[in-house]
Amino acid sequence: MLDFLQNGLTGASFWQIVAFTLIATHITIVGVTVYLHRGMAHRALDFHPILSHFFRFWMWLTTGQNTKAWAAIHRKHHAKCETIEDPHSPVAMGLKKVFWQGAELYRAEAKNQETLDKYGHGCPDDWVERNVYTAHSTWGVSLMLIIDVALFGTAGLSVWGIQMLWIPVLAAGVINGIGHFWGYRNFDCVDASRNIFPIGILIGGEELHNNHHTFGTSAKLSSKWYEFDIGWMYIRIFEAFGLVKVRKVAPEVRVARVAKAQVDMASVNAVISNRYDVLARYARTMKDAYRAEMTRLGTELKSVEEKALARLPRKALVVHESKLTDGERSKLNALCARSEAMRTLVEMREELRQVWERTNLSKEQMLEHLQKWCERAEASGNRWLQEMSLRVRSYA
Repeated sequence: MLDFLQNGLTGASFWQIVAFTLIATHITIVGVTVYLHRGMAHRALDFHPILSHFFRFWMWLTTGQNTKAWAAIHRKHHAKCETIEDPHSPVAMGLKKVFWQGAELYRAEAKNQETLDKYGHGCPDDWVERNVYTAHSTWGVSLMLIIDVALFGTAGLSVWGIQMLWIPVLAAGVINGIGHFWGYRNFDCVDASRNIFPIGILIGGEELHNNHHTFGTSAKLSSKWYEFDIGWMYIRIFEAFGLVKVRKVAPEVRVARVAKAQVDMASVNAVISNRYDVLARYARTMKDAYRAEMTRLGTELKSVEEKALARLPRKALVVHESKLTDGERSKLNALCARSEAMRTLVEMREELRQVWERTNLSKEQMLEHLQKWCERAEASGNRWLQEMSLRVRSYA
């Protein structure tokens, strides 16, 4: 009996227990990102019943998580992102609270019946879901404790503890907290989401959080060539075996070899579909222009205030003016006052946004707006704007 308590049924070594823990927690991460997140919350995937029920069972066993509650809370997060109604926004609540109390915030919101009714549609609602997974959510994690102790003896308590902390720390804490506070941004989407790291392995690809918030219904989270989304790798494997069907991915940017002489309706549709790429390309153009202008103005900048223009925060060149602090906005205005090229670039960027932001425009009006924008850009004498006009006319 004493030997059983010490070693369990397997008599596994320390490294074998570590391997089991890593594999088990990784399966849990895959279940969260592929099944709960991309599949249930965003409907980017259709699942074969076998794989769907495996993940439902595994989530019940390792997290006690209810599918409908998880999907509803996450959908509300996207609908109310960075507002006081967001269930877990570090912008509204503070990073410390979301990072350390992310799981508690989930549990509190799961008790909000209005959230479940409004955002929980389309989730499993069969007999097993109602009478086992939802009605007895604690049975699963209790069964997991028994299994861990039976396999590894007293060491199984540590294995179980790590399993129970894995999702609250990595998903609820790191993704919902740090993923809206620190990292890099490929796209200037409306919220504060950031990519934590370009290699998405530890959290199943969820590290690419800015990409996800930009293209919320995409089954693939990687965007740049250097980014890796292990969740997408698993999806492609499941797809090869007929276990999932991909419904949606982010639009692939297509650029023609030869730009059109003039934009047409197809150009308007392409620009709207690729608007985040348009803004990302414009941001790179702004940075190139800024470096060139700082070189040109270098000898003219004499006062402390003027020299501060050479330390303009990168953020001021890549995000919408509404997201800047008063200090950043003041520096950008000062730069525009000294540089006609930068002033024109800033003004024309906001005018370009109107193609997709003014929802009251008809397609014909959008076409006219984009045509005039390109004409102004080409006639401006600003080589960076001329390059952007060429890019706009090349979208296919």
